[in-house]
Amino acid sequence: MMDKQQGRCLLCGSEGSGKDNKLVVDHDHDTGEVRGLLCWSCNVGMGLFKEDIDLLQKVIKYINRESIE
Repeated sequence: MMDKQQGRCLLCGSEGSGKDNKLVVDHDHDTGEVRGLLCWSCNVGMGLFKEDIDLLQKVIKYINRESIE
């Protein structure tokens, strides 16, 4: 997996280096299936948004200054 992703986060593409930004194994919490390697920041970010697709779509709209109602 590390070779396939060329040592980079599957989401942001950053190199997984240094003690504060190591790549971690990401998995689906419902199925346990491994999805890929993410940097610590992307992995925590997904966790903080509870992997809630509706909430993440609202975040995208918010960033794009679209109505979220």
